[in-house]
Amino acid sequence: MEKKPFVTKEQLEKIVEKYPTPFHLYDEKGIRQTARDLYKAFSWNEGFKEYFAVKATPTPAILKILKEEGCGTDCSSLTELMMSDRCGFADGNSIMFSSNETPAEEFILAKKLGAIINLDDITHIDFLKDACGIPERICCRYNPGGYFSLGTDIMDNPGDAKYGMTKPQIFEAFKRLKREGVKEFGIHSFLASNTVSNEYYPALAAILFNLAVELKENLGVHIGFINLSGGVGIPYTPDKEPNDIFAIGEGVRKAYEEILVPAGMGDVKIFTELGRFMLAPHGHLVVKAIHEKHTYKEYIGVDACAANLMRPAMYGAYHHITVMGKENEPCDHTYDVVGSLCENNDKFAIDRKLPKIDMGDLLVLHDTGAHGFAMGYNYNGRLKSAEILLQEDGSTRMIRRAETPEDYFATIEGFDF
Repeated sequence: MEKKPFVTKEQLEKIVEKYPTPFHLYDEKGIRQTARDLYKAFSWNEGFKEYFAVKATPTPAILKILKEEGCGTDCSSLTELMMSDRCGFADGNSIMFSSNETPAEEFILAKKLGAIINLDDITHIDFLKDACGIPERICCRYNPGGYFSLGTDIMDNPGDAKYGMTKPQIFEAFKRLKREGVKEFGIHSFLASNTVSNEYYPALAAILFNLAVELKENLGVHIGFINLSGGVGIPYTPDKEPNDIFAIGEGVRKAYEEILVPAGMGDVKIFTELGRFMLAPHGHLVVKAIHEKHTYKEYIGVDACAANLMRPAMYGAYHHITVMGKENEPCDHTYDVVGSLCENNDKFAIDRKLPKIDMGDLLVLHDTGAHGFAMGYNYNGRLKSAEILLQEDGSTRMIRRAETPEDYFATIEGFDF
């Protein structure tokens, strides 16, 4: 799959005149289209709802776009709950709270906002009860253990993950919660990350649908919804084809009709909490080449660093790079594209084949719309960059300004800066 920026060089040059690099740029048109495709793919399920994973892109302007497209939010912290509330999601059906090792104050706020609380562990039942009481609608997170594989390169080890309950635990949890007055139950699970396979969601759905039938038949509980969580990924590298959300939706539908409908559970709602799939392709980190170095390797230094995009430094993640205006030139130079941190892993690309890069060239790092800005930090005193929205009409607006040194110093006590 050829990776093309969602802006042209001419567009970007005009944007850079207004907003200095580096900055994260988001494509409103693409975001809306992905949300609409997701809802169309699951339109067979009357109660379907996407709860966008706020941790992926905690930006109010983005959340409001998704709200307009019918999405809710999936939160995992106090501030994500607060952001969802301030963006208008606290209507009793639009917030999912999936957390672990959760402070009491976070459960209290989640319940106050009418969020669906997703319990990560059986011990959290008493903790929640003591903190604020058990709501009548609740969800439990399931971990089947062992290894999960689709017979391809998609494999993960749920048994080594800190999330979720074992099967005996979730049965016991549902028994106890039923005694506590719960009227509606949900099941949630997450088995693999960033799968580029149309088979992942249908396979996960079958596991959860069978579990739901067992729980209903053995405990007499009402399963109102099943949350397939995230895990549907994107092709970061150009050699892979993107997921087909319509094929995925059809695969889940088949499992639903084979497992749930015969069990008299054709009213179960399907929820998702996608982050990467919804936003990653619709974000670019835009940087400028400002230095070149010729030593044992060829280096291109840009005006961003791992503080702007942590994924390559953190776990060697690949982000495709386009040198704007040179898309059709031969990739006959081999570069390490690096940032300014005093860490040798501050590299956006290693031994990457690219066209010749000249100082002042604009570079686009693809697929940064999720887990890009969100994972920023301030090591070396580096400051988070601005976020810019490319609107549907082609205009741009700043949706988060860049940090300033005064922001960096603002939390320091005892010194006059």
